[in-house]
Amino acid sequence: MNSTEQALRERSDSKCELCASGQDLGVYQIPPDSDGSVDQSILVCKTCQEQIENPDKIDPNHWRCLNDSMWTPVPAVQVMAWRMLNRLKAEGWPQDLLDMLYLEDDVKAWAEADKGDDKEENDSEPTLDSNGSVLKAGDSVTLIKDLVVKGANFTAKRGTLVKNISLTSNPKHIEGRVNGTRIVLVSAFLKKA
Repeated sequence: MNSTEQALRERSDSKCELCASGQDLGVYQIPPDSDGSVDQSILVCKTCQEQIENPDKIDPNHWRCLNDSMWTPVPAVQVMAWRMLNRLKAEGWPQDLLDMLYLEDDVKAWAEADKGDDKEENDSEPTLDSNGSVLKAGDSVTLIKDLVVKGANFTAKRGTLVKNISLTSNPKHIEGRVNGTRIVLVSAFLKKA
């Protein structure tokens, strides 16, 4: 066992720093520029590492553990919690955690430095409204029909203005706040305001 792994085991009490599992632990160096030091690495289980490295194998429910681990004082763990919540925000619940998570400016810059996720967004097709206009994060949109919001027990009425939208990994969906609830909306039922 090398000194980095030993130090990480001491820091984490020999548990995965993301999900608290005690099985199959290993050092994960935070991309893109980790120097292999304790400050730029975390101790993770095999399950977390496989899902971090293979986005197509992600089990969103596994990552509910971030509800606890995101509150750590360890910047490297905060960075990975932020990145995974960001990757999963189309699920709905991760956005609520992201809204609560506060990162120091330098830690947030580090978290955003991973261009792996951004590259996918730039290569994918744009998100279009019902008129074919390109939607961008931060835009405001208007609903063009009444939409029943499952699980929230209300109907988002036609003509409702949704400000400061967020894009999702699916170009046919956006996220926005309606009646104080953050929901996913189908872009075909929206018109850029």
